[in-house]
Amino acid sequence: MRRTTTVRRTTTAGALALATVLAGCGATQGAREAGPAATQTVTAAPTTTTSSDTSEPAAEPTSDQPTTSAPSASPEATATATATATASTTPAAPTGTPSATPTGGATKDDEPDAEAETLRAGAKGPQVTKVQQQLVALGYWLGTPDGQYGSSTQQAVMALQKAAGIGRDGTLGPRTRKALAAGVRPAVRTTSGNAIEIDLKHQLLMVVEGGRLVNAFNTSTGSNGTYVSEGTTYRAYTPKGTFSVVRQIDGKRVSKLGELWRPKYFFQGWAFHGSNSIPGYPASHGCARLSNAAIDHLWSSGDAPAGRKVIVY
Repeated sequence: MRRTTTVRRTTTAGALALATVLAGCGATQGAREAGPAATQTVTAAPTTTTSSDTSEPAAEPTSDQPTTSAPSASPEATATATATATASTTPAAPTGTPSATPTGGATKDDEPDAEAETLRAGAKGPQVTKVQQQLVALGYWLGTPDGQYGSSTQQAVMALQKAAGIGRDGTLGPRTRKALAAGVRPAVRTTSGNAIEIDLKHQLLMVVEGGRLVNAFNTSTGSNGTYVSEGTTYRAYTPKGTFSVVRQIDGKRVSKLGELWRPKYFFQGWAFHGSNSIPGYPASHGCARLSNAAIDHLWSSGDAPAGRKVIVY
């Protein structure tokens, strides 16, 4: 079955710079359009083919601490659109477990704890269930608590670690337990209404409804390094500004820079999308990576519909 999303998008003349189009993870010819409102139909055939993520940067940062540097270019572009999409059943996501390997030099959070057992991927039981319930109560999405310390729980723990400013290894050790007990939650900037916020410093994507945090997800955005595509060198950055979801593809998108699972585009070729690699540091060509399970949730929950405001800072 083929799924089609039809989008009517209005762009502002001069806001789309051709030189930066390919900086997005999935830039397309449609992203280059400017001028009067245009109607675009995007069709994707969902597939279960597994493929490795090809958008890893050549070098990794040497620290797991929150990134403090920001892209040199900060477009203040605003994109708005209205869209209607046909209802669909969630397609099968590409297989694979999201990679959350910490970078070198990270402060591991797996030291022995005399009062509480250290929990990591593969653990199971009542302790895991309790931790999952605490994470969900604070807004860290992991699905339904099931007592299994799987990839979604690991991603939620990493999101907590990012919000707390501690080592990002996805393991629940002493420092992370303290952050959990203290009720650490990421701060949002939206005080009213609904929005998707992408916090580049803490590498978090957050769903805000009615000015309140609903869910926080681990994400990995532009590495701010350089890469070469078809003989031209580009900088891998995520643009700052206020945008909106202008189009979306309910399936796998294969671009020149890699694969994107169920992408939701918010500016030219930049999108937040599913991936099998969501490390604790900025690593993409510019898109905001989420786990496949996380992007599936955003589709099924309706928390990120076409037209939803997206704030990147």
